[in-house]
Amino acid sequence: MKKRILVIGSGGREHALAWKLAQSPQVEKIFTAPGNAGTAGVGENVAVSAADIPALVDFAKSNRIDFTVVGPDDALADGVVDAFLAAGLKIFGPCAAAARLESSKAFAKDFMKRHGIPTAGYREFTDPAAAKDYCRSAKYPLVVKADGLALGKGVVIAADFVEAERAIAACMEERAFGDAGSRIVVEEFLEGVECSIHALVDGNSYLLFPDCRDHKKIHDGDRGPNTGGMGTVCPSGSVDDALCARIEREILQPFLAGLEKDGLHFRGMLFPGLMLTADGPKVLEFNCRWGDPETQSLVRRLDSDLLSLLEATADGTLPSQKPVWKEGAAICVVLASGGYPGPVEKGKPIGGIAETSAMEGVVVFHAGTKESNGQILTNGGRVLGVTATGETPAAARTLAYAACARISFDGLQKRGDIGAPK
Repeated sequence: MKKRILVIGSGGREHALAWKLAQSPQVEKIFTAPGNAGTAGVGENVAVSAADIPALVDFAKSNRIDFTVVGPDDALADGVVDAFLAAGLKIFGPCAAAARLESSKAFAKDFMKRHGIPTAGYREFTDPAAAKDYCRSAKYPLVVKADGLALGKGVVIAADFVEAERAIAACMEERAFGDAGSRIVVEEFLEGVECSIHALVDGNSYLLFPDCRDHKKIHDGDRGPNTGGMGTVCPSGSVDDALCARIEREILQPFLAGLEKDGLHFRGMLFPGLMLTADGPKVLEFNCRWGDPETQSLVRRLDSDLLSLLEATADGTLPSQKPVWKEGAAICVVLASGGYPGPVEKGKPIGGIAETSAMEGVVVFHAGTKESNGQILTNGGRVLGVTATGETPAAARTLAYAACARISFDGLQKRGDIGAPK
């Protein structure tokens, strides 16, 4: 019997997951709550917020949902998985206790320290005066992080004490990130090349996906403030077989052992951000869900049934899965609204989506979009993720930017160096 699937979330990641799940021969229908203009094209959008857990449970029950896939980190942190499991509903994602590995950077750093997972040296603070005193005599640059979830924007690389003091004040005194900044982590700055890895974890085993490189800064050359991610390339070009084996040995295997020792129920996607340093790979942060925009590149390369992979993860039968990946590369270029990552104006008409989507090798994933009277409008900071595949990263990059050139909306901004050789 074919299955009814619910995807929770409204961003580019959720459109990419819904798009790939809709290709499964096991699927009858995809619902996305609340979705966007893109998810409406692969299934049915549901007017339920990703934050309204009781309403999501009620919808899943009343609409005979067979399996639910969670996109956003805050829904996981708020216990959506716990609520679904308590209601007897199948769902993909870690419980709230395990999701603290993302929702609290201090909790994650303590986990890494206790279980021997390489990471940057750090201190945590709940008192802004104590944090400033520490930073007065610290070595620079250093990194100031809001402890909680901040949409990928709660991290500042401070070049000197003035910048560190400003970051501490923004988090702890001005409450720029609300409760997420009531505690901060101050870390040593790591030199190296950033890399994102994804691994499905079923509690007892893991399945490593191809590596990616995200581009977090708003401007070319990694300049400007952090964003939720302005584009990805898969593979990153920085991980060979030997380094991959080291990542498994030094990060993924100790992670699994740590889960067992701490009694954490983790069945979902582990997405560590890594810094590849001269001393080896070190974890910058743990994420407990699919990356955004990494997912957009990953699903373009996956040549297997995504639903089978996710169900095996939730069922604890992951070793039975042998996914197939397409050769070559995939690139996602994010088209963002003017002003992002700060305040943005919404409701700008978007042109060229249909023409661009018709290009061979190109898929346009929607993020901050909505449909009104037959017109697609901007509805957020990151608006679209234009993805392209090619035999090489260079070929994928050329196609991706040719596709981007066909899309227009007022205030559009993008980076021009996604996937460029480092």
